[in-house]
Amino acid sequence: MLIFMLLREFIEDLRTQKTRAFLTTIAISWGILAITLLMAFGEGLSFRMREGLLNAGDRIIRVYGGQTTIKWQGLPIGRRIRLKEEDSKIIKKNIPQVMVAIPGFGRKVRLKAGEKILSTYMEGVYPEFEFLRRMFPASGGRFLNAKDLQERRRSVFLGEEIAAELFGRPDPVGETVKIDGVPFTVVGVMPKKLQTSMSNGPDNRRAIIPFTTFQSIYGYKYVNNIIVKPINPRDGKFVEREIRRVLAKKYQFDPDDERAVPVWNFIENEEMGAKVFRGINIFLAVIGSMTLIIAGVGVANIMFVVAKERTKEIGIKRAVGAKRRYIILQFIFESLLISFIGGSLGMLTSVGIIKLMWMIPTGDGAMQFLGRPILSAEVLIISVLLLTIIGLLAGFFPARKAARVNPVDALRYE
Repeated sequence: MLIFMLLREFIEDLRTQKTRAFLTTIAISWGILAITLLMAFGEGLSFRMREGLLNAGDRIIRVYGGQTTIKWQGLPIGRRIRLKEEDSKIIKKNIPQVMVAIPGFGRKVRLKAGEKILSTYMEGVYPEFEFLRRMFPASGGRFLNAKDLQERRRSVFLGEEIAAELFGRPDPVGETVKIDGVPFTVVGVMPKKLQTSMSNGPDNRRAIIPFTTFQSIYGYKYVNNIIVKPINPRDGKFVEREIRRVLAKKYQFDPDDERAVPVWNFIENEEMGAKVFRGINIFLAVIGSMTLIIAGVGVANIMFVVAKERTKEIGIKRAVGAKRRYIILQFIFESLLISFIGGSLGMLTSVGIIKLMWMIPTGDGAMQFLGRPILSAEVLIISVLLLTIIGLLAGFFPARKAARVNPVDALRYE
């Protein structure tokens, strides 16, 4: 019953002050639109950058052979540390926190299909490479499998861009391509993916063959790197130290000598990136909040004017027994209602803009990062929470002033 009475009074006030109510609602709408869009674009940028990093290495640690820079047990500095295939098995066996450890080869090669000749970087890998590097095949094809490895098959997996350049189409599964003069069969093609970190070029231009096939053709003794994935990403730093400890025992170098076995810790990079973008999102939220606060000040000013205009009405209510909490509740209710009507309009507008942005092609430029805003649950919660706080504060102070009015003085007010 009380709600209906408050709502009726609110509607009556709207009828007498249409312009004022309209401008206040628009101000709130603009404020919620600003904070929602800023946070959505920040969330989208953060997500795309994180995806770009994970597409280059899904919470992995890449281990390379290096050169000693610290003397160890009488051995001189400057000794080369060159990793072998067996080192991946040693790492997996001696570090319980490791889920996968696989070796990999790599070199520049020449590819030829018909009259088309291209150069690219090729890697010889294990089947697990598909998940560690997110090189998933398009429909109709596959990645390298265990049989390719066991039988030293001449199978090749290509990036979408180089496949299109070689064959004139993005799906040449079953076609033959010569790699350094050796014929290989294309078993799969990786669709285009966003990648913000890379070595020796993007995966879209990569050629991937079985580890054993690479070794039999080129006769490499030492691997280019070992990819390690911890069971729990939070153990990344610990696993990194353990890798050096295990390899230091075999190759006789100081476990603290980071240059003896350099690593590229994607887990650490992801954590650092998350902190940076969390800071950016907070900054954007603060900027958007400023706009909403200004709108809230406008609501508060209007409620002060309303309190002044209703002085005689409030005096009558107080004289007939209306309690202060009813007067306070009336103003807070009207303030919240204005805020939520304006906020709902702003939210609906922002949802429409975000959906429209997703319909526009992003291309390969900056829009592939900025053109995909995300209206997450976190963004919605923060927007609604700020809107509620603004509405409460904008109504509370005018309500408190109105509730303190002396009924006798109020009845004399003209």
